[in-house]
Amino acid sequence: MRSERIIERIKLTDFAQILNLEIIYQGKEYITLSTININRPGIQLTGFYTHFGADRVQIMGEMEFAYLKNLTQEQRYESLDKYFSYPLPCLIISTDLEPFEEMIELAKKHQIPLLRSPQRTTFIFNDLVAYLNELLAPTLTMHGVLMDMYGVGVLITGNSGIGKSENALELVQRGHRLVADDAVIIKRVNDRLIGTSPDNIRYFMEVRGIGIIDVRNMYGVGAVKLSKVLDMVIHLEKWDDTKEYDRLGSSETIDILEHKLPKIVVPVRPGRNLAIILEVAARELRLKSMGFSALEELNRRLRHGDN
Repeated sequence: MRSERIIERIKLTDFAQILNLEIIYQGKEYITLSTININRPGIQLTGFYTHFGADRVQIMGEMEFAYLKNLTQEQRYESLDKYFSYPLPCLIISTDLEPFEEMIELAKKHQIPLLRSPQRTTFIFNDLVAYLNELLAPTLTMHGVLMDMYGVGVLITGNSGIGKSENALELVQRGHRLVADDAVIIKRVNDRLIGTSPDNIRYFMEVRGIGIIDVRNMYGVGAVKLSKVLDMVIHLEKWDDTKEYDRLGSSETIDILEHKLPKIVVPVRPGRNLAIILEVAARELRLKSMGFSALEELNRRLRHGDN
């Protein structure tokens, strides 16, 4: 498995479209986003630049504009000239405020993209935080298959040839949805793990003896899903007669991007209907999330002698 911290270069036009921003001055084709933090440059406009987060997306709202409006034209030019001299990713003006002439002139001078949002500062701030959290989330690529089963995100892992794709295909035929086959890109967004497929192999599946199939075209759009929150990991391994497998339901977990998920090891041997076992595992997790445990119920009956 491979883990990395993302630094994204994104087209300014795409960035503007996603966040519903008007481009006043483009400045450059791509912007570099490397932190989820956002900066409102109130104190910088007064000339204080110690600990200035110049690598952050910048937002100006009514407070900053009120301060700049009270400056003389010469003071405003001097203040903004120093501010734009830093390598800012971009500056977003909120609340459809009209930019000062000096602001447009200096954005062009220093090649800083200048954008505008119709939303108030708080709302565009919140949208940006959500967007950057997902875009720059810690990322891991794992070998496996990700399925959506009964609303449960199940990551199926195991050595090559163990039957991950074949079982996933049977699960698709049983009405479940494929998210990713072979390579699963996992991002930790806040306290959740979100899985998706690399763009170039999305919805394709390799079935030994047949080759590559397109699950979406073969089974329809209802058989696939773009992304899914991971809820559990099921690891398939070849049956080992010398190994004692869990028979009561263990509490084994796996750590992915510093986030723990329930993990079940399922031994594979001829004659076992693994698709049904995978379905049962997903259903059991749903029951546990609602507060019911079959093992605890059995223990309660044994203690109290219930029939």
